Amino acid sequence: MTQPPAEHRSKSRPPAPRGFASDNQASVHPDVLAALAAVNDGHQPAYGDDDVTGRLREVVQRHFGDRAEVFPVFNGTGANVVSLQAMSERWSSVVCAESAHINTDECGASEKIAGLKLVTAPAPDGKLTPGLVEERATGFGNIQRRRPAVVSITQSTELGTVYTARETAAVAAAAHERGLSVHMDGARMANAAASLGLPLRALTTDAGVDVLSFGGTKNGLLLGDAIVVLNPDAVRGVEYLRKSSMQLASKMRYVSAQLTALLDGDLWLRNAAHANAMAGRLADAARAVPGVEITQAVQANAVFAIVPKDVAERLRKRFPFYTWDERTGEVRWMCSFDTTEADVDAFTAALADEMDEMSA
Repeated sequence: MTQPPAEHRSKSRPPAPRGFASDNQASVHPDVLAALAAVNDGHQPAYGDDDVTGRLREVVQRHFGDRAEVFPVFNGTGANVVSLQAMSERWSSVVCAESAHINTDECGASEKIAGLKLVTAPAPDGKLTPGLVEERATGFGNIQRRRPAVVSITQSTELGTVYTARETAAVAAAAHERGLSVHMDGARMANAAASLGLPLRALTTDAGVDVLSFGGTKNGLLLGDAIVVLNPDAVRGVEYLRKSSMQLASKMRYVSAQLTALLDGDLWLRNAAHANAMAGRLADAARAVPGVEITQAVQANAVFAIVPKDVAERLRKRFPFYTWDERTGEVRWMCSFDTTEADVDAFTAALADEMDEMSA
């Protein structure tokens, strides 16, 4: 993407470099900014009664089916917390992978705000299986224990891997057989769909997912995610829980306009496919550097690798990224819709130089 004209740039601060820390740090897609400007005229009813949110409902149903209901929220944590509350009781538990974002991040919001117990399962590739659901969903009828209510999976996973439609359907079937509902943390849902070459519905509604937290912030939005209820029978009180959880926007048209810009067309797919392609390019180049180990399958827009700590520290001064595991030296490199081939090539060239210098 081009830089703004020089007269519009800060005189005291140069443009920030595009790094590989997170797709949360990416810019806003110009089409999304244009959509915001387009609805910034006159007055509209508040709290979702506006025409823009009405249009979003139509677009969401086109992607996910006629029963789909959409509830725009500010962020992914809010989408997850409200969804899980609506799918459970205060005495419920949620089965998820150990690496799940609701478990390792979000400051324990699902447990603190929703009052839920997270029951985690080891998943080296980030993916739950029917066997893990069977193993962890226990304690039914025992008043001394939390009652399992929800299985939560992430698409794409926190380790950059992707559930196929068949894998999701198998997990969903195992959950439903035991009376559990299925929640999908889809912060990077678009990246998974782009990776598999499938429509959004095939990976969600048709695979047995009951509620989806659909991510927009990581795919070109200024802010905004959405709760997409695919099975209305699996939830209750979403409207009230969204408000009581401080996720109800009064000027909702500005959140809805962004989501509509993403979904009413192929922007969601173009952005995600580009981010995935840049991750593939990065992984291919890094894999060719002696001493660098790619640790996870690169299926979406994340690359996990092990590099020496000193190399990582020096690289990070020029290209921001996070260390995933301090014990092993595993790092994570994330690509975004605005990552360029030049960004990737400059980074991997610097990686090769640092590794050469270390071994000299």
